[in-house]
Amino acid sequence: MRRLDASDPGFAAEFDALVNDRRESASDVSADVAAIIARVKAEGDVALADYTAKFDRFDLGASGWSISKAECAAAYEALAPGLRDALNLAATRIRAYHAAQLPEDRDYRDTAGARLGARWRAVDAAGVYVPGGRAAYPSSVLMNILPAKVAGVERIVMMTPTPGGETNPVVMAAAHIAGVDEIWRVGGAQAIAALAYGTNRIAPVDVVTGPGNAWVAEAKRQLYGVVGIDMVAGPSEIVVVADAENEPHVIAADLLSQAEHDPTSQSILFTDDGDFADAVAAAVAHVIPTLSTASTMQASWADNGAVIVVPSLADAIPLCDRLAPEHLELAVDPAEADALFAKVRHAGSVFLGRQTPEAIGDYVAGPNHVLPTGRRARFSSGLSVTDFMKRTSFLALDEASLAAIGPAAVALARAEGLPAHALSVQNRLK
Repeated sequence: MRRLDASDPGFAAEFDALVNDRRESASDVSADVAAIIARVKAEGDVALADYTAKFDRFDLGASGWSISKAECAAAYEALAPGLRDALNLAATRIRAYHAAQLPEDRDYRDTAGARLGARWRAVDAAGVYVPGGRAAYPSSVLMNILPAKVAGVERIVMMTPTPGGETNPVVMAAAHIAGVDEIWRVGGAQAIAALAYGTNRIAPVDVVTGPGNAWVAEAKRQLYGVVGIDMVAGPSEIVVVADAENEPHVIAADLLSQAEHDPTSQSILFTDDGDFADAVAAAVAHVIPTLSTASTMQASWADNGAVIVVPSLADAIPLCDRLAPEHLELAVDPAEADALFAKVRHAGSVFLGRQTPEAIGDYVAGPNHVLPTGRRARFSSGLSVTDFMKRTSFLALDEASLAAIGPAAVALARAEGLPAHALSVQNRLK
């Protein structure tokens, strides 16, 4: 864990090192992923069965390729009532938030009399990747599938590995709630390739979303253009801006909520009180051994944790913008949180006030928890309904509006040395 103080002479260089720290996987899997993609494209289901037997120790031919809707419904009914209610609450809130994102079509006439506009339509099919094993998160099922449903996607396909044939009943229940159309027992880069190119069993999709390991992320990167993707996500991040009015153990838990995801996750505290900074660091050290994810948190906090003391909390905001974090907590009084938020330019999602922990956004708040990492919040946004839609512009001219703007098009076409363009317009001008 690094402790930085903005008043120290070497702070600028130390903070630069923190900003530029690359926490992506050091292993280069691009060649392996390219080979997997090429084989799936060439061999289809045969390659998928081979890779599933190799990596997941599961025989698709003998045990079945898919998980049925009936199996998902049964998993839902078998859930403990409290957990079932929690999933339904999360789904209701996620669905409502994303329904409010639906864009409106536009259709209007401009001053030249031209009819102009844009029309939004959902893609035909979307694929959602859901990791298996330890990282099997039902919340990610809801966060990825429900926006696609709200957008109007007619076919939603879920790909999830089932190591040793084991399924996660809570993930299956979440798939039932979300209303997924197909679930295939295929994981890894091969699953992304199948979604992109299709096989005899699995029809291709138009957009692929969802988290995964380095192989899955690299497959999405390589197949972008064949299909649309949500993003290439890296390790989780949280930045907390907090004053000394907070309880140190509360802020410590907020920092650890992301540290427990992965040893490469990053947790950073900004505060204007040095004693509070030390108290939070001590609380982190105290809490870690008490939780089941201690080994992951310890590695993450030791390698990527930071506590930064600044002259004022307002001074923290430009530094936060340089980090462009996935999650930003402003753990201060509501009025101050709003004032600080007004100055924030770059963050995936912002949590305002002392009673808004980042973890609430991972589950039941409503906004999507699929967010840009690795400083990508400088130029990209979290998953939304528009990731499952595309906008088509349209225009219509009559003789008068063509006469008003056509000559300019002819002049520009000739200037660019494209005489057929010019002729296409000129032929219609009276």
